[in-house]
Amino acid sequence: MPQKNINTMKVVILGQNGMLANLIQGVLDSNFEIAGVFRYERTVYTKIRLWLRDFFKSAPEYTLIKENNLYEIKCKSANSNEFKREILKLNPDIILVGTWKEKLKKEIIDLPKIATINVHPSLLPEYRGPNPYIQTILHGEKVSGVTFHIMTQKIDEGPILAQQKIEILPMDTAKELKEKTIFAARIITCELLKKLNAGIIQQIPQNETRASYYPNITGDEKMLNFKTQTSTEILNTIRALHPYLPTYITYKNRFLIVNPYKVRLTNKVAKPDEIIRVCAKTRSITIGCKDGRALKFSGLKLYRFNILTNLFMKFKTN
Repeated sequence: MPQKNINTMKVVILGQNGMLANLIQGVLDSNFEIAGVFRYERTVYTKIRLWLRDFFKSAPEYTLIKENNLYEIKCKSANSNEFKREILKLNPDIILVGTWKEKLKKEIIDLPKIATINVHPSLLPEYRGPNPYIQTILHGEKVSGVTFHIMTQKIDEGPILAQQKIEILPMDTAKELKEKTIFAARIITCELLKKLNAGIIQQIPQNETRASYYPNITGDEKMLNFKTQTSTEILNTIRALHPYLPTYITYKNRFLIVNPYKVRLTNKVAKPDEIIRVCAKTRSITIGCKDGRALKFSGLKLYRFNILTNLFMKFKTN
């Protein structure tokens, strides 16, 4: 890897939401130059829709861009000729990527002087793929992490530059795990850029014998099944899908939305899918799981179909 032994580096950041905000803050903490920021929203929103979103509900990353007078790259794709021209003009040392759904072409990856670095929210090579926040909790992991690695054309497979473990607490949902991960990314960004500038970073090849890849969830996971899932599997599913998808249970042909922070394992024994207690006052239901253990769900909310959904369902069944 080329070394940068002067007192400043130029960084272009690609990303979305909280990860982008923390990568911006991490580069600001390092006192290196942010040559440009490319928000993923520009690849999926129209100009007017993004303008309305920024005007009425300004996100933290957009606030950082404005407050620090950062140059915003305005393209429709990171693989476009327009973006390539922007990078050639900005001439960055590093392209830093976090939460980006496009697979970058090799000609784009090779543009910066030093490297294009991807920030992946797991302990690579484990849990490669689009949403490790969900998958690590879904699989009952007690530890996750964040990895900074050289980007290659193979998804999440480049040499590791920096890595940090993150503990997953018993009540952590994907929301809390993400919050801890993106904050860790901010700290690592600052430290990594300083080491890169000093030329003291060592690249560590990923151990392919430990590699695992998980695709996006299907969405079917949101409907809990007490006949086929153990209490642990159900708890993991509820925690993993929040806040991306609400999870549901059915009672008397109604869908009830689960509050992920108001579910607990009881000491009661019950048959799979057996409802052993219902309390209207606390909006709670206690249900048996596949392993014979019972879960109590409190603070349940009734899922209400809107008019358009009802009309669609009627049309579909006719």
